[in-house]
Amino acid sequence: MKHYFSVIGLMSGTSLDGVDICAVDFELKANKWSFKIKCADTFSYTNQWIEKLQTATKLNSEELLLLDVELGQLYGKIIRDFIHKHQLKIDFIGSHGHTVFHQPKKGFTLQIGNGQYMANLSQLPVYTNFRSKDVSLGGQGAPLVPIGDLLLFQQYDVCFNFGGICNVSFTQNNKRVAYDVCPFNIPLNLLANQIGRDYDEDGRLAQSGNLDVGLLQQLDALDYYKQPFPKSLGIEWFNDNFYPLLYHNNSSVKDKMHTVSVHIAKQIALIIDNIEGNEVLFSGGGTYHSFIVDLIKSHTSKNITIPTAQIINYKEALIFAFLAVLKHQNQINVLKSVTGASSDSSSGVLFEAL
Repeated sequence: MKHYFSVIGLMSGTSLDGVDICAVDFELKANKWSFKIKCADTFSYTNQWIEKLQTATKLNSEELLLLDVELGQLYGKIIRDFIHKHQLKIDFIGSHGHTVFHQPKKGFTLQIGNGQYMANLSQLPVYTNFRSKDVSLGGQGAPLVPIGDLLLFQQYDVCFNFGGICNVSFTQNNKRVAYDVCPFNIPLNLLANQIGRDYDEDGRLAQSGNLDVGLLQQLDALDYYKQPFPKSLGIEWFNDNFYPLLYHNNSSVKDKMHTVSVHIAKQIALIIDNIEGNEVLFSGGGTYHSFIVDLIKSHTSKNITIPTAQIINYKEALIFAFLAVLKHQNQINVLKSVTGASSDSSSGVLFEAL
């Protein structure tokens, strides 16, 4: 069995910040994995692509299939240019794809970004579609990052990722468990867009607002927070449950941003306080939202680590590269203790270059 791999990981999140890509060297020594990020970059979506992806749920079947191909071609070109720019030698690719539908209770999930077109354009094997197998086994198909937290970030008792949706991963009763905590960048970016900003840099706008107690109570009372894990969130849930509370509220945008930030910090702090161990890792783009991070710190005495910018920005892309490594080795990469599936699985579909 090979113990050393050079892999590219690709991640496109629900916040539509862009496509994160990183080249990683993985090595297995004494039954323990280590990694080194060689280089990484983010390719921002054009306004046209943002609109395409935002409206993907409204497309008919033919239009959605075409978008799948077009996105696969875009990803393939990004990979090809990235390899050329950094003069890389790569074994294969691990790609998350872009989630359009995620309804595990109905038995389906869909990430687009056609793997065959990616493989053809990059002339490398591509592993993608990491969620569907787990959903077919009765699982949530999410989150997928915890296997990476478990094997690559063992020094931390709990790992949070602050993306479009915040998720958490930790070990409980000798089992890795994880779930989506609450929306994070999705509502904050949406509110920032309403006043002509792409996002709220450092959370300054949110900090300048005032708390709307009524809105906070409505957000905290959402039924999702009372549900036991495993559980996961999708854009459909946000549109049906979270967004209407913002839309029908008459507070200013800054006050809504402030209140949503307090809500997010409150949900995260509750989890930190109820988990054994003191070492907490934050990553994902939301880590730069200083207002929320400071609110969380004010509610806990545990040790919160803010890692390097490379880990903050590219941890998910790194772990999707790792999921591909595990799949290539036919090793477990999706945990039933995390997703609620009937069994662990080695998930992902391989596309060979033609």
